[in-house]
Amino acid sequence: MIIRESKFSKFLTYTVLSLITLLTLLPLIWMLSASLKLDSEVFSLPIRWIPKNPQWKNYTVIWGKIPFGLFVWNTLKLTLVITVIQIATSSFAAYGFSKINFKGRDFLFFCYVTTIAIPWQVYMLPQYSLMNKFHLVDTHIGYVLLQSFTAFGVFLMRQFYLSIPNDLLEAAKIDGLNDYRIYFRIVLPLSKPSLATLTIFSFVTIWNDFMGPMIYFNTTNLKTIQLGIRMFIGQYSTEYGLIMAASVVALVPVFIIFLAFQRFFVQGIATSGLKG
Repeated sequence: MIIRESKFSKFLTYTVLSLITLLTLLPLIWMLSASLKLDSEVFSLPIRWIPKNPQWKNYTVIWGKIPFGLFVWNTLKLTLVITVIQIATSSFAAYGFSKINFKGRDFLFFCYVTTIAIPWQVYMLPQYSLMNKFHLVDTHIGYVLLQSFTAFGVFLMRQFYLSIPNDLLEAAKIDGLNDYRIYFRIVLPLSKPSLATLTIFSFVTIWNDFMGPMIYFNTTNLKTIQLGIRMFIGQYSTEYGLIMAASVVALVPVFIIFLAFQRFFVQGIATSGLKG
């Protein structure tokens, strides 16, 4: 009797999880289906999930109608550079906030982390005015500088570093290692799960950013893929098939990054909150 109840419980659990997964993937399936349709067929009812005449040309038209390749390159370049910088600054700052004792450390960390609660819209205009004074508006360098530091990344990495025993670091100091060598030779190799988690968050956030590039980039040659997708929306008509095709292309790098780091992702989330 107990075995039957256990099997039924597992069956019910897997059924519910399968339904939730299907509901989660449904918009993505619809987007993929719509990318192979004509504009007149995208919102037709009932929904035809498998197009009768797939419009594969949508995936070739998007590259010629706008400088889509340039937008992909700009987005990839900015995303990779900012992600690397955020990982470096966040991990290094988190090491200082967790393993180095100095006066006012906890108060400074508290003040820094509370900036997470401040909406970007609050300091958006002052930030723009400051960047304009430095003549960094409409430049990739200005956008990179704005995104180089992330309080969330410091918080995430610090939580993981707190789980590393201090005795291990003290033993390294006895062996003659200074804080910099401890950071590079001991702490970083142990923090692969947390680094992978931060990589995914940073990559996805920068890749999908729309407001930042829209505000700071005016020149077409500097724009990103998200702004490029918006170009398919005209004043009098919207090319939904091309929008969906471009959206599918924009989703591919994010999917690849997640697959590359997924084995560290759950482990990083689990271990980042062991100590507070």
